[in-house]
Amino acid sequence: MSDDHQGRPEADVPERPGGTRAFMEALSVRRNAAIGFGLGIGGAAGLLVAVALASGAETYPLAYYGGLSFVLATGLGLLLTILLTLGSLFALLRRLE
Repeated sequence: MSDDHQGRPEADVPERPGGTRAFMEALSVRRNAAIGFGLGIGGAAGLLVAVALASGAETYPLAYYGGLSFVLATGLGLLLTILLTLGSLFALLRRLE
């Protein structure tokens, strides 16, 4: 480090008008995550009820089905969030053309 910045490395960073936060807001990532994980949790809960509870599957403890439902909800939520965000990206690109 040089002495002209008095030990402050942030003095070398220029001001940016938006950055990552503005990019994520433009793509509606927060809204897409809420929708994606809401649908993922709903889908996993519906599948849990349909498979584990309604069919009387007592081969494994209910905690196993709960763990599998958590994994399904997380994976499905991430997948739907990515797909919705890609849709937002393509819509934004069409508007910018």
